Amino acid sequence: MASTRRLAAILAADVVGYSRLMGLDEAGTAQAVREHRVAADPLIVEHGGRVFKTTGDGVLIEFGSVVGAVECALALQHLAAERNAALAGDRRMEWRIGVHLGDVLIEGEDILGDGVNIAARLEGIAEPNGIYISEDAFRQVHGKVGVEFADLGEQSLKNIARPLRVYCVGSSAASQTVTAPAVLPLPDKPSIAVLPFANMSGDPEQEYFADGMVEEIITVLSRIRWLFVIARNSSFTYKGQTVDVKRVGREFGVRYVLEGSVRKAAGRVRITAQLIDAASGTHLWADRFDGSLEDVFNLQDQVASGVIGAIEPKLRQSEMERAIRKPTESLDAYDLYLRALTLRDTHTDESVHEAVALLQRALAIDPNYAPAKAAIGWSRVHQRTHGRSPVSETEAAEAVALARQALEIGKDDPDTLWMAATTLAIFAGEHAVAAAAIDRALMLNPNSAHAWAARGFVCRSRDQPGPAIQAFERAMRLSPLDRLRRAFTVGIAIAHLAADRYEQAADWAEQTLREEPGYRVALTCKTAACALLDRADDARATLSQLIEAQPGLTIAQYSAFWSRIFSPALLAIWLTGLRKAGLPEG
Repeated sequence: MASTRRLAAILAADVVGYSRLMGLDEAGTAQAVREHRVAADPLIVEHGGRVFKTTGDGVLIEFGSVVGAVECALALQHLAAERNAALAGDRRMEWRIGVHLGDVLIEGEDILGDGVNIAARLEGIAEPNGIYISEDAFRQVHGKVGVEFADLGEQSLKNIARPLRVYCVGSSAASQTVTAPAVLPLPDKPSIAVLPFANMSGDPEQEYFADGMVEEIITVLSRIRWLFVIARNSSFTYKGQTVDVKRVGREFGVRYVLEGSVRKAAGRVRITAQLIDAASGTHLWADRFDGSLEDVFNLQDQVASGVIGAIEPKLRQSEMERAIRKPTESLDAYDLYLRALTLRDTHTDESVHEAVALLQRALAIDPNYAPAKAAIGWSRVHQRTHGRSPVSETEAAEAVALARQALEIGKDDPDTLWMAATTLAIFAGEHAVAAAAIDRALMLNPNSAHAWAARGFVCRSRDQPGPAIQAFERAMRLSPLDRLRRAFTVGIAIAHLAADRYEQAADWAEQTLREEPGYRVALTCKTAACALLDRADDARATLSQLIEAQPGLTIAQYSAFWSRIFSPALLAIWLTGLRKAGLPEG
């Protein structure tokens, strides 16, 4: 067959989160794609396009005019928005589109070459509902299409030899807010993000069960030393969203993404899971697991084992056996523990008390349930450092006693170790004991972002600001979108303060406040740092915010509060800065 070459505009379009949609409703999704294409065909013809290739979730279209291609892309996105308007968020079919003008090779009805490849790669980096075009296409359409364009700079596209300048097509307001997708480098070992599983039970009350299932899978995978695992708090930022695994891979810097669903009904559980190569969107493995609630831990083990086997077939069986552990054989206690965990990241006084009550009920069922013992102390830690109601002496004593018991009976559970260690450090000042427990937690699970943060906290309290900063930075890399990221960034700020690097301390405290305005620890750190830098106006302004959040605050109160948490040297710096800013002695 003779081949010919010509210049053409190529439009590549792809459904975002197609795998997840198929998992939710395979027949319905396939039908929706067919109906969408029927509705789109007149628009394609109207703008001079010709479909030359389709896949399950994508389409390639040739145009003789770049203006026609871009106008068609805008029309297609408008059509998608109209069709999605009446659908629930998790059922919406969003599209990404890439457009490039280039030389292509014509073979019969098919089109090949870099012109097609570049359009497909542009689609691959586009945001959901977005249209990305190459610089070659931009030069032809600029001023000819009634929309604004955002310059995203040069982008490296997979299997394309040189970086290409890319533009985002959209309204003026949208184009001003679009930025190039952040791309984290892949770590030097296999890496994975486990996304929230869809709750298919039809009962909103069972969300905690689906979330707990995913958390257990993350825990199992995290114990594999050669595997880099994104922490739960970051991966759960995608909960309830339409998921694009390629974007997940770029945002988290991981090679693999695990997604799935949980259906719980009439004492039975069905778990579906699929492992996807985030760079290519290729499905590497998929399976379904059925069982009774009494055997739920066995199901978790099967899912985790299947993922591990897909990533590394040569993994030794002994490593798998060490990785797969059950927290308790009592499902009732475990169920209560899961419910408590759903409250742990809100950290209001009310949520802390409710979480503690659930954990105490779990311990009434299983008195040796180490994670519940440790989680009570961790809840009290957040009540003390974030809440408004003080922790009573009785509550603190209970937290310390349970933490010591947890270290004894939960010495092989990383989460138990770091939670108990933090409790002992804050309520008992036992930093050496805490450091040893955290070291063991990280030996068992080197991917625990919160264990690394706990190490940073203890190092900072032992006058080791350098290792503290390294530990907090490691925590942020493992969980880049963590809901508790404020604890990581303010930890770095205080470590810089301890090292007499006041400018860096103020900068990191300010970064924390941008993410969570009013966070009192960050306000205090910034106040002290600015005062020590002789930035009197900044120090007074921040101190005013701090006193507004804590009326009646005094040096004496701060000294009593932080004396067990900070070393004497750090406490002296802290209080010197606050005095200089004007905080009364009390």
